[in-house]
Amino acid sequence: MNITLVAGARPNFIKVAPIIEAITRQKARGMAINYRLIHTGQHYDTNLSARFFEELNIPTPDLNLEVGSGTQAEQTAAIMIGFERELHQNPCDLVIVVGDVTSTMACAIVAKKAHIQVAHVEAGIRSGDLNMPEEINRMVTDSITDYFFTTSTYANAHLKRLGVPESKIFFVGNVMIDTLMKHAPRFKRPPLWEALGLSAKQYFVLTLHRPHNVDHPQELDQLIARIVSHSQGLPLIFPVHPRTQTLLGGLQVSYDNLHLIAPLGYLEFNYLVKHALAVITDSGGITEEATVMHVPCITLRDTTERPETCAMGTNILVGNDPKLMETAFNRLYSGQWQEGVIPELWDGQTATRIVDHLIALFKSS
Repeated sequence: MNITLVAGARPNFIKVAPIIEAITRQKARGMAINYRLIHTGQHYDTNLSARFFEELNIPTPDLNLEVGSGTQAEQTAAIMIGFERELHQNPCDLVIVVGDVTSTMACAIVAKKAHIQVAHVEAGIRSGDLNMPEEINRMVTDSITDYFFTTSTYANAHLKRLGVPESKIFFVGNVMIDTLMKHAPRFKRPPLWEALGLSAKQYFVLTLHRPHNVDHPQELDQLIARIVSHSQGLPLIFPVHPRTQTLLGGLQVSYDNLHLIAPLGYLEFNYLVKHALAVITDSGGITEEATVMHVPCITLRDTTERPETCAMGTNILVGNDPKLMETAFNRLYSGQWQEGVIPELWDGQTATRIVDHLIALFKSS
């Protein structure tokens, strides 16, 4: 079985690492399974790309399409052109796409047009918000996927409502958590810990990158001011996404306890999350990691494609509602935050289950 595995952005790198390890283990046992790793270059900043490959021990990609930045349409087109050439030169039996970034959708479309089967890892999740590019990526990818590997019973139920046969749905758990659990002992304290005099549970981690939060300068300015006003003077550590950095450039954002820093690697960033009083974010993946690490998470979104992090985990949605934000911070300071439990099959063995299913499928075909 020849597999082409696609990664394009930071969340993808975290998800492909354990899948590569599971494939490598099966190959070492004599299984006829091979893979090519294709990096689309959707994320090209060193801290968001190459550093993750190094820290997570991901092999050098067989090909980097180097698509770089651009509009949604420009990136999609560049990825499709490059990936079509790749599949023509290196045919395979299966393309595995992960997550919900532009690369996920673009490569799934190219594979299906080349009559190659597609497996989608993290299939079936939905936010219901069509203003999110990721939601469109999910919908398109799942509409042409052959094998659906899901993270939760919510995703299973959604796929069944869409009419996907149960025989095509494989509830395997969350592959991102495989990486988190494996590397947790290696989390390392970043130099800024001493430089800023940080101490455990006495600071916040803040991340912002969603268009609805960062695309309008005045609203972004007000959002940051509101967060600072609820921080009680505790340090706010804000690793700034390159896209957000550009938008912040025109604002005079300056608060004594707000620290804008360059993007961190996986090991340093998750060290900060693990020891934070809480995370304030608009990221979906961070809500999953915070849930497993039992860290309170305040999500600046009205919807989530990961409802299990709210129903079972440590996540609360506040959107941009000042009252909801105030309520969340009051719960945090009063010690009344929900403790949360780790969702089913988020146990560090997801990638093993994925590869076992794939081997069984191809043996029976």
